[in-house]
Amino acid sequence: MIEQLTDMPEGAIGFRGSGRLTSRDYHDTLLPVIREALESGRTVNLLFATAPDFSGLDMGALWEDTKAAGTIGLKHLSSWGRIALVTDKDWMRHAISAFGWISPGEYRVFDPDEYEAAKTWLSEAGG
Repeated sequence: MIEQLTDMPEGAIGFRGSGRLTSRDYHDTLLPVIREALESGRTVNLLFATAPDFSGLDMGALWEDTKAAGTIGLKHLSSWGRIALVTDKDWMRHAISAFGWISPGEYRVFDPDEYEAAKTWLSEAGG
């Protein structure tokens, strides 16, 4: 499940993932908000936090993520600012280390107890 976070600094959007994410999570919650922000012409600073029970993406969500990176991400490449990942999941940290360089924007990974620092980092990016 994905829930949109409401305590974000101005110019930033945030989400928290819990359990196993599905393609419906992408279509109903994540993509509309990100698409709207990108199409508004402003710089998008994004925070994604994982809940303790976060276990990843099912195949449908993985496909949606891949498609979104190709269509939304590349179409609006210059609109991405900072992306903060707040997680204690080692596998996510390794994935960012291995593949973060191909993603738009500037990535940084934070521990769960650094949630406020992640929001501050996003707010310093402007947008």
